[in-house]
Amino acid sequence: MSEQKFNVAVVGATGAVGEQILGLLEKRDFPIAELKLLSSARSAGKVLKFKGQDVTVEEATPDSFKGIDIALFSAGGDVSKELAPHAVRHGAVCIDNTNAFRMDPDKVLVVPEVNPEKIDEHNGIIANPNCSTIQMVAALKPLHDAFGISRIIVSTYQAVSGAGHKAIEEMLRQSREVLAGNEVRPDILPVGSLPVKHQIAFNAIPQIDKFTENGYTLEEMKMVRETKKNHGRRNH
Repeated sequence: MSEQKFNVAVVGATGAVGEQILGLLEKRDFPIAELKLLSSARSAGKVLKFKGQDVTVEEATPDSFKGIDIALFSAGGDVSKELAPHAVRHGAVCIDNTNAFRMDPDKVLVVPEVNPEKIDEHNGIIANPNCSTIQMVAALKPLHDAFGISRIIVSTYQAVSGAGHKAIEEMLRQSREVLAGNEVRPDILPVGSLPVKHQIAFNAIPQIDKFTENGYTLEEMKMVRETKKNHGRRNH
């Protein structure tokens, strides 16, 4: 019996996360019949390698998903909100790596090691939590099942790559400036903060994303809310 193969689209293929998705698909030898790489108009026309073959990146549009079985989204929340419904309309199952649908009550939020049964409830879109939440709940699930957990205190140390290629380039540039004894000019990090930016080279910035009214950042509140939804608890 031959293995079932899928037509797969990767939205945001030229970004830092998209590159990792392609690497994982290749490493796992995912059964792909046709691979479509999608990105912004600015990146359309680029050629990427997949399993030794050249694949040309196309501009992502509402009609890009005809014939696609699985669409992997990693191009930012606004892109997912705009294009994922069109992918569903064309019959694709969307796995969204952004924050676009995580807290949508009509969308499932899935970590396979924690609540795989929720996949059966999807309505075309499967959201996954942010990276820190995924790692945490996967480790805590067996402890919670065995003993129960009432409170979690979390510290995360997150990679610059989470803010994309521009942040990576800034860190490399600043590192060269520091090592050369030159003045450092921060332009990118922290993302979402007030206009004041800070040096990231040889440094850690105690802020990820914007601050909210309660004094926590959006990244911190994501972990709280997503953990509760992933575990099936009401968000309060």
